[in-house]
Amino acid sequence: MESQEAWSRLAALAAVAGARDIAARFAADPDRPARMTRTLDDLSLDLSRSSIGEAELAALLALAGAADLEGFRRRLFAGEAVNATEHRPALHMALRAPEPAHLHAHANASAWDQACADAVAERTRMRRFVADVHAGRLVGATGERFDAVLNIGIGGSDLGPRFVCDALTQVHGPRLVPHFLSNVDGHAFAGLARTLDPARTLVLVASKTFTTEETMTNAAAARAWLAAALGEAAVGMHFAALSTNAAAVGRFGIAPERMFGFRDWVGGRYSVWSSIGMSVALAAGWDAFAAFLAGGHAMDQHFRTAPFADNLPVLLALAGIWHRDVLGAASLCILGYDERLRLLAAYLQQLEMESNGKAVALDGTPAAHRTCPIVFGAAGTDAQHSFMQLVHQGTDLVPVDFLLAAEPDHDRPDAHAILAANALAQAEALAFGRDRAAAEAAMRAAGADARTIEAVAPHRVFTGNRPSTVILFRRLDAFTLGRLIALYEHKVAVQGCLWGVNSFDQWGVELGKVLAREIRPLLAGEPADARAPTVASVARLRALQAGP
Repeated sequence: MESQEAWSRLAALAAVAGARDIAARFAADPDRPARMTRTLDDLSLDLSRSSIGEAELAALLALAGAADLEGFRRRLFAGEAVNATEHRPALHMALRAPEPAHLHAHANASAWDQACADAVAERTRMRRFVADVHAGRLVGATGERFDAVLNIGIGGSDLGPRFVCDALTQVHGPRLVPHFLSNVDGHAFAGLARTLDPARTLVLVASKTFTTEETMTNAAAARAWLAAALGEAAVGMHFAALSTNAAAVGRFGIAPERMFGFRDWVGGRYSVWSSIGMSVALAAGWDAFAAFLAGGHAMDQHFRTAPFADNLPVLLALAGIWHRDVLGAASLCILGYDERLRLLAAYLQQLEMESNGKAVALDGTPAAHRTCPIVFGAAGTDAQHSFMQLVHQGTDLVPVDFLLAAEPDHDRPDAHAILAANALAQAEALAFGRDRAAAEAAMRAAGADARTIEAVAPHRVFTGNRPSTVILFRRLDAFTLGRLIALYEHKVAVQGCLWGVNSFDQWGVELGKVLAREIRPLLAGEPADARAPTVASVARLRALQAGP
């Protein structure tokens, strides 16, 4: 089937009368949950609360075939340059592959083997460093053991380790307390500096090039803070670099043995598996970091080998294609019903929107279809008391991903039962809604009079037919967290393939950086080329700085 024919088939299915009626689909197929759920061990993906049926799924799988998803998957794992605009492979899967690794396709085994060898070598160095810190063999300038780690980075060098550290240290407590500094706003470091003891703080500067302006500005501030407290000679004992620029790292005062690198085939939003994850290993412990890597590798194996009809990343991606391109949903809501997933939506915002927020296809022509939706979310049940009003009764269709563990890691089963009930209730309300008759009956049962019922009942109607995907797993441990992140990584890559865009570059972040460098002289009162609105805003800022 040709690609355009596949897209047309999907549009025709959506146009059939009643095709979007989720309740009707359940009425016609009582076994629908079993038919529309796929599993990987304890991890399950349930698409039954969407309007995707067997015909729609078959058409979506045909689209995957027309887009040569099989060929893309093969090229990805073979180490071919799937990042076409930068002429690079996307081999972040090698970062979590065990030794020896047998993930690769045979077409380019040497590229994969070299990537795995590089990853294993750097991972070995990381493990020794972490062990030395935890054992007290590496200490600060005063001889005191480190009890805090400050990760200075931005984008993927911050969002990934911040999310994973937060998720893995909430229950069992950290080996080193993790702190993160990303915003170049001076208030961010000022707040951290008040809480940290420089004598017991290990600082990680996470920047591939060691030139990222925000990161290096913050690193300079942290360096000055530490040197002021402990002396210039202490810098080398308290800093480590997660970078590839040995010359710049050396000029900063960090010794080569404290520099941990990664290759150019590691994109920022895929880098938590690399040395960028050093804060995770220091905070959660090496065993947790290793389990996290193993979980990602398990999902890699599943994505590489499972037939598309049973492949969790592929099915999650196809559901997103149905919602975004066929039903026209412009956003995607991520709800992790677990406090440890409170930063998941922020992490996925970068992963999804930086990867597939593209309007240009691989061949340089305008993208033929709507690409990445706007991603947002929060932790359940907090979200129910903020933006879920719009998701339930707003004018736009907002698909939701619900994530929920069966077993909590705390001793309050009553709280977990409430949490689980709320997650499933939200999914049910979105799918089935409540009609006018049911709203009126509920009000009568509560004792409302006829006039009140007439006036208020329309506001208590829920239209339903709002799709969701329910992702369940036994426990949210390090292994499961690795599986979940890799699930979404591969989902994003699949969608990029189907949309015909490059999921592994991010040119959209470049122009603002260039313009910022051009505008800075204006802020200092120097002449510079700038457009009229920028000149006017700078003039206003300078007037405000001058006082009344």
